[in-house]
Amino acid sequence: MITPGQGGRHAEANIVNVEYAQAGTSVNTNELGMREMQQRVFEERHAQYLLVKAPPASGKSRALMFVGLDKLFNQGRRKVIVAVPERSIGESFASTKLTPFGFFADWEVKPENNLCTPGTSQSKVDSFVSFLNGPDAVLVCTHATLRFAFEKLSPKEFDGTVLAIDEFHHVSADMESSKLGALLREVMKESDAHIVAMTGSYFRGDSVPVLSPEDEAKFTPVTYNYYDQLNGYQYLKSLGIGHHFYGNQYLEAIGEVLDLDKKTIIHIPNVNSGESTKEKLQEVDSIIDIIGDVVSTDDTTGIISIRRKDNSEILKVADLVNDADQKARAKTLLYLTQVASKNRDAVDIIIALGMAKEGFDWPFAEHALTVGYRASLTEVIQIIGRVTRDSEGKTHAQFTNLIAAPDATQGEVVLSVNNMLKAITASLLMEQVLAPNFEFKTKHSGDDAAQPGEIKIKGFKEPSTDRVRQIIESDLNDLKATILQDDTFARAAVGKVDPETTNKILIPKIIRKRYPELSPAEVEEVRQHVVVDSVIKNGEVRNVGDQRFLKAGDKFVNIDEISINLIDSVNPFQRAFEVLSKSVTPSVLRLISDAIETGRITMTEEEAMHLFPAIQQWVKVNGKRPDRRSEDPTEKSYAEAILVLRKMKQKREQEKQQ
Repeated sequence: MITPGQGGRHAEANIVNVEYAQAGTSVNTNELGMREMQQRVFEERHAQYLLVKAPPASGKSRALMFVGLDKLFNQGRRKVIVAVPERSIGESFASTKLTPFGFFADWEVKPENNLCTPGTSQSKVDSFVSFLNGPDAVLVCTHATLRFAFEKLSPKEFDGTVLAIDEFHHVSADMESSKLGALLREVMKESDAHIVAMTGSYFRGDSVPVLSPEDEAKFTPVTYNYYDQLNGYQYLKSLGIGHHFYGNQYLEAIGEVLDLDKKTIIHIPNVNSGESTKEKLQEVDSIIDIIGDVVSTDDTTGIISIRRKDNSEILKVADLVNDADQKARAKTLLYLTQVASKNRDAVDIIIALGMAKEGFDWPFAEHALTVGYRASLTEVIQIIGRVTRDSEGKTHAQFTNLIAAPDATQGEVVLSVNNMLKAITASLLMEQVLAPNFEFKTKHSGDDAAQPGEIKIKGFKEPSTDRVRQIIESDLNDLKATILQDDTFARAAVGKVDPETTNKILIPKIIRKRYPELSPAEVEEVRQHVVVDSVIKNGEVRNVGDQRFLKAGDKFVNIDEISINLIDSVNPFQRAFEVLSKSVTPSVLRLISDAIETGRITMTEEEAMHLFPAIQQWVKVNGKRPDRRSEDPTEKSYAEAILVLRKMKQKREQEKQQ
């Protein structure tokens, strides 16, 4: 982890730094031209509703091509409709030759059926309707075009189709706020359409589920995780994830973490965020000044040539922030998708705001430098996915989150603290996503030794229903994301709440909220799997001879002797506190601790106000502020009163601004 005062180029200073075997399994193809992930998806090609969860760059678009063509040629489907969240992603589903690699047909999209091109919404809707009534088999459009077209169509008109929705996390079970979600439900209810849903992260970040439990249960899930993908690459050997904290403005610190020798995507903060200067174009100009001196700008592509300040080398920079001239930006995007995606020398740095995240294909990217806290874990995972593509000459990929350190003088200290906690827990979640999976089973007396990749646990409850099995197989990391982003749980993780409260009260409560259809027995089965998986992955495993020992809490235990009672005695996400305590400056850590403590204090505002004169006198006599860590109950009470008064002041300042 990168802390204030450190340079950002030290890969060893990450929260997460994982090395992989470079086995080649995830990029090698079989006799049909399919990678490992695509083979898994193709095995489930007969499912009417198919949910594919796989990381960015794993080959989801081509997996859809294989399944879609099989449904057209062998399953009686008439048409395949592919919907993507933004136009630039449509290029991933362009016409592709598959027969030279062993498949029985090629994927063909006629130019008039590629609706991810400039044009009016009305013209695209008309083309969509014409497609449904015409002879062509494949159409690619945006989510928006699909929604607008659906307003003119009945669900029955989707009979005989395959509806493929890319970046499926844009769907929401909240039908009032998600027209795409409402559309999907109607199509499922009133037509015989087949649906292929694809996403790199199923977690939305707004606590609203992607599908209702009853609809989700209809899908056949195929899960291919980050570990499967990265461990099977040929070139990329390691991935680092870290944070760098800055004081005043981020532009004063970004030069410390921007390595001009790396192919980099810089995402500047949203203009509505606290990290933004509110002048996005000036921020881009400042970053360009940090890089070097502008030599020229290509009128055809918009690419800016900049001579580095530290040597004479020319760097090529793409500016996707300036949206004043939409045609010019469209030319730059076209250059990036068609030229830079294939030519390593075409661009060196991309500066973006809301673009170059989902589905953006720049395989040479090595460093994702993101400024500002990201509320959605989906967004974090999507951004990390921009640099985890396998490319010759790229051995390490790096994600750096440049975020503001909480300052006691800020008016919204608690908000800053919560933001930072979520940024940290996002990385901790990724650490678990990047680790190999284990299969957990109940240990009975007289059992044979566990197989490789298998751990047997005394008292462990294995899944008793298909729904629990489905959650564990395809939803475990997303459930952890929900737990880690829960405010109550975040406070518990860094506040040293006892493990039994964490495991037996907080986690089951979150599981019941996310899956209200589960019985108490099913909740307990899911809870045990979450806790066991997290403790094992966060624990330190040592091999001694032919035995393995796990550090559970403060002691090492023979893995063959692990019981569920022992697991429940460990806080599964205790590493969140360890990361903070080891890596954040003492002043920031104190702010975090104070913010958490404020949430626990039962003193009322009236009681705190009543104590204020006595506190002033105490400070005069003792020459210091009262410390809530003091053994003296009076001093501790005074310190708590100050925290309450500070919170009260912040709340009133916020009310004035509203």
